[in-house]
Amino acid sequence: MPDLAGVSTTRTDPPTSDASPDLKNAFKRAVQQFTRDGGPDLAAALTYFAVLSLFPAILALTSLLGLFADSEEVITNLLQIGSDLGAPDSALTQVEDFITSTGQSGGAGIALLVGVGAALFSASNYVNAFTRAMNRIYGVEEGRPVWKLRPWTYLVTVVLVVGVLAVAIALVLSGGIAEAVGNVVGLGSTAVTVWNIAKWPVVVLIVMLLVAFLYWATPNVRPKFRILSYGAAFAIVVWALATVAFGLYLGSGLASYNATYGALAGVIIMLLWLWITNIVLVLGGELDAELERSRQLQAGIAAEEQIQLPLRDTRKVEKNHEKEREQRQEMRRVRMEAGTGRSDED
Repeated sequence: MPDLAGVSTTRTDPPTSDASPDLKNAFKRAVQQFTRDGGPDLAAALTYFAVLSLFPAILALTSLLGLFADSEEVITNLLQIGSDLGAPDSALTQVEDFITSTGQSGGAGIALLVGVGAALFSASNYVNAFTRAMNRIYGVEEGRPVWKLRPWTYLVTVVLVVGVLAVAIALVLSGGIAEAVGNVVGLGSTAVTVWNIAKWPVVVLIVMLLVAFLYWATPNVRPKFRILSYGAAFAIVVWALATVAFGLYLGSGLASYNATYGALAGVIIMLLWLWITNIVLVLGGELDAELERSRQLQAGIAAEEQIQLPLRDTRKVEKNHEKEREQRQEMRRVRMEAGTGRSDED
């Protein structure tokens, strides 16, 4: 159990240093800490909640974009983007079948309402799981009471969903849709061509901001928010490389998922890809934490064992510690009444 004495609760701003952190040693410590914290297990838990939120989010996204453009073209563009990013064809087929079957079962308005509600709820559970992972990374307990944590979680979820929606709009706004929008606003084909090229840096920047925001907003500590987060940049670059490598692996004939799992091959592949994605996100969080430790060490702050950051709240921690103390006293009382124990404190 983390010692609260190791984390300051009185500072209003986290101590930091403007000196450049030691990237090499910070990365080495991040990998070591990733192993100690059970990073693959944390990523597996995140993958579970990601799966629960994936299909409601896809349904909400396609329904919302379908209100502003041809739904079939939107779906085609989204699937093509997934293919370009290296997503397995079998997984994309599963997604396409889900969207098609859902779209045929009801109106777009109902699908939108149901999809948005389910996406927010399930995505908030993913954010909750990520909060627990980041608390383990920083070595702190969750101190925010549920009436404070849950609204904050929903707020973080809404910000992330809006950001993902902005990314989706930027990606889908290409081809015929981009030309139609360009004609409406009076832009020529040249402007549309420029946008098709310039949208990728915009998308990368938005995604980096979203990941950096996730690293800052979820733990029960107050790290300094950095727009250019090393951990976020690392996570995005490694995720892109890992996705391409995974796609090449699947296309090289080395994998035999279709022969082994049959109709479930697409699901298995999607789960593996989500697990890899969450491994990279957790490792990026570890890197951000170790870079914060490096800055504090260079500022002369004793952060060898505990990163010195103020907690967002301590009430739940104090309440849990009080309950544990009472439980220990009750267990000691039972032992003493049995006449087999000693009266000294353990």
